[in-house]
Amino acid sequence: MFTGIVEAAVAVRSAERSDGLLRLKLDLSTLPDAASMKLGDSVAVNGCCLTVATLAGGVATFEAVPETQRLTNLGGLQTGSVVNVERALQAGARFDGHFVQGHVDGTGHVLALDEASGEVRVGIDCGAAFAQQCIHKGSVCIDGISLTIAELDVSSFTVAVIPHTRRVTNIRYWKPGSLVNLEADLIGKYVRRQLEATTPGSSITDELLRRTGFAP
Repeated sequence: MFTGIVEAAVAVRSAERSDGLLRLKLDLSTLPDAASMKLGDSVAVNGCCLTVATLAGGVATFEAVPETQRLTNLGGLQTGSVVNVERALQAGARFDGHFVQGHVDGTGHVLALDEASGEVRVGIDCGAAFAQQCIHKGSVCIDGISLTIAELDVSSFTVAVIPHTRRVTNIRYWKPGSLVNLEADLIGKYVRRQLEATTPGSSITDELLRRTGFAP
């Protein structure tokens, strides 16, 4: 389990492909408490939960199978690509962001980045199926970053990014057309599942969420 609070944006040391596997090497020695990292630990890489397969001097190797490469933007990574990383949440730690599983639902494309009044508004083309899992002012995970939906449309949404978040994540490298990983809010998924089970044939709308007590 993760929170979407990125610990660092690091450059890929190497991206090697062999027998369908993608092996990524990342230097994680600068992460907080990096000395406690061990083989088998879970780390979110661009929001995708991966396992530390080898570890030497703070440099970790991760392996992404073909399905992971196909369903996320990891398949397009190259040496030098900058990725967001976050170690798994420790029990009892302060909880920021929102519940993030590291199970990417799919990918979207950056539509536009508009700078104004100290923020950057980023539009994301996510597709209708993903947008139906989102609510206005709800949480969404983009490339492992916990963000709040400022605007929501039929097949897209917009988030407002503060300068600090842009500076410490790979958002600073995004441009129109950039492929990003998306994960909808876990709690929202359960709410939707419950509503679909108890109100068959009904579409999940903001009005229905308010009427059933799941939204203000």
